[in-house]
Amino acid sequence: MSNSTDPATPFRARHIYEQVAEQIRRSIVSGEFPPESRLPSERELAIRFGVSRPAVREAIGALQNQQLVMTRRGSGTYVCSPLPGSLPPLPDEKESSSDDSPVSTLEVRLMLEPAIARLAARRGQRNEEAERLLLQMQNVKDIDVTAQQQLWSETDRLFHRQLAVMTGDSLLIRIADEIAKTMEQPLWQRLRDDGIYDEARISLYVAEHRLIYEAIATGDENAAAFYVEQHLKRVGKDITTTTALPD
Repeated sequence: MSNSTDPATPFRARHIYEQVAEQIRRSIVSGEFPPESRLPSERELAIRFGVSRPAVREAIGALQNQQLVMTRRGSGTYVCSPLPGSLPPLPDEKESSSDDSPVSTLEVRLMLEPAIARLAARRGQRNEEAERLLLQMQNVKDIDVTAQQQLWSETDRLFHRQLAVMTGDSLLIRIADEIAKTMEQPLWQRLRDDGIYDEARISLYVAEHRLIYEAIATGDENAAAFYVEQHLKRVGKDITTTTALPD
């Protein structure tokens, strides 16, 4: 008679940024990077761990969310002082609750969203909800204000989802819903807020969203796909590069 046992919980593949964040965290705990000390530059950390600079940026964002480090724009990243009374636990390799890599998310979006915009443009219709979201974005002026951050986060996320709605394809809408969920995750929001740090940058994003929408509404498939691609490339650059981490 065979014994019945519960299947083992499979290990998940850990993101590169999690592994980098864990190594930096261990250096903080060991005293190599004591409170108030400045971390090495982004470039130095990338060389030290043999990873890309965007992976370092994601790791720093994760440590910021754990209140272990803080960034000072134009100066660098510093270990918090004092450190939290109880350090957050190290991630469990069996857990699946970690945030998705924003860089990986953007790679997927770059494959999907230009095609979504192209398909939406084939219908060539204006959309009241998309226009409402654009108007809300225009009302965001100061990203340092928490309420303004939340307004931008919600309207940006829903605007990109609305592009899928404008295709009329239910499967694409479900896919867009999954993408929208990643844009609610703390790590995405941390890097986005750090990347969009002034009124001029917000205005630029609004203008890019307007170009995308107008190309779709007027049925210009090529322009719609092009504007989405250029916008997402800019987002990728902004959230993985920061003036707070000098070279």
